[in-house]
Amino acid sequence: MNDKKITPEEIKKIARDLLAKIDAGAEVTVNASDAGAMEVEIKTNDAAAIIGPNGETLQALRHLLRVMARKITGETVFIDVDVNGYLKKRKDYLRQLALSTADDAALKNKEISLPPMNSYERRIVHMELSARRDVATESRGCDADRRVVVKPA
Repeated sequence: MNDKKITPEEIKKIARDLLAKIDAGAEVTVNASDAGAMEVEIKTNDAAAIIGPNGETLQALRHLLRVMARKITGETVFIDVDVNGYLKKRKDYLRQLALSTADDAALKNKEISLPPMNSYERRIVHMELSARRDVATESRGCDADRRVVVKPA
């Protein structure tokens, strides 16, 4: 294990190098959160190229940044990547979806399946509903068809 801590400046350089292949005009800022995560914000005129279909390119970028940071530090570094506020809007949407689905599941007293989501998005739903006592969540399915099911407790 390596005792080196990665800095926001190092993450910024890695992100810029990766983005140069996709969008040379992208502006990158990186901040360390209170929890120790690195928050990468990308501003660009071509957000679709970086986000990709269903956020797949953005996921891949986040994964590459994590792998490269782990190679430098020898430990897992949590990195969150947002492009033109897309991720914030997506998180807000998922939280609202989770809450309204939980209300429906509790009111109708039946399970409700959400659309397939990646692990990052499923985690947002699980975390949003974790404090509720009237519903429970679980993930079902495999691979690209894995989804959250909200059910009465």
